Amino acid sequence: MIALSIVIPVYNAAKTIESLCNTLIDLYGTQYDLEIVLVNDYSRDSSDLICRRLHDKYPDTITYVKLSRNFSEHNAVMAGLNNVTGSLCVVMDDDFQNPPEEVGRLVEEIEKGYDVVYTEYPVKRDSLLRNMGSRVNDKMANIVLHKPSGLYLSSFKIMNRFLVDEVIKYTGPDPYIDAIILRSTASIGSIKVRHDKRRHGRSGYTFGKLISLWGNMIVSYSLIPLRILGIVGLALAIYGAFMGGHVLLDYLTPDEEELTDYQTLMAITAFFRGFQMLAISVVGEYIGRIYLALNRDPQFVIREKLTARRRQETTILKKVTIRNDKEKRADTAA
Repeated sequence: MIALSIVIPVYNAAKTIESLCNTLIDLYGTQYDLEIVLVNDYSRDSSDLICRRLHDKYPDTITYVKLSRNFSEHNAVMAGLNNVTGSLCVVMDDDFQNPPEEVGRLVEEIEKGYDVVYTEYPVKRDSLLRNMGSRVNDKMANIVLHKPSGLYLSSFKIMNRFLVDEVIKYTGPDPYIDAIILRSTASIGSIKVRHDKRRHGRSGYTFGKLISLWGNMIVSYSLIPLRILGIVGLALAIYGAFMGGHVLLDYLTPDEEELTDYQTLMAITAFFRGFQMLAISVVGEYIGRIYLALNRDPQFVIREKLTARRRQETTILKKVTIRNDKEKRADTAA
């Protein structure tokens, strides 16, 4: 039986999360060795109470992780991925826009040998602003992340254990999970699924959060801004050198029309400003690489975790097995 984990970041989902979990368990509770990891990203409604109730109702299936503050969706998903045990892992939203009935199709598709399978939607049921933001995000990912142009980076996806283990190796403070996936594997599948309207509430992605997401993609996973600055600086330096050569030629051939003092000053200024920008870009390139490697702010902070009982027993069994293996090796060496 396939060990299937489902990670659901929960934010103000008191009206949907219980029905979603009940539906998932009804559909897949006997078909798979099912595990659902709910990550409460500091909801302001009664989501905490309902998630606790779900853990009590399904103690063998549901793990509940409560974060100490709002860290954002990608950080919450990372917290979930760090607590899954299944050989396959689905990530889905808490609002029924990702239909539970499509999870089985994702499992069938990834069993063809992919490391990850993304979903794409023939028709999206989001607001105009959210759809526009998704399009901009898609185009930016093509440039910044070198994403294949035909691939849609949806939040509804499935990964195998290999890729989950690779993703959680990233410990930086601003994870962008799709960027980590794209730099970890090229074995990527895609499947068309239904996209439904939200059953309650509004999307948590405001325009400000979309801007923040784009900024995180550009700054944390690429050095493109520094390189653009370097190109501009180089162009200015070349322009300044050209104008400086013009001044020198005018000095050596006084018969030519003389440059004005303003033109001479602009030539000198352009050259040195361009050189400064180029130098800053080179230094920034090194600093940027250091930042990408060494930034150690926390991705998430778990205030409390209620682990599914069956998963606790599995973890204890693994620890005992590892300890026994170590003792056997020590006895053999002695």
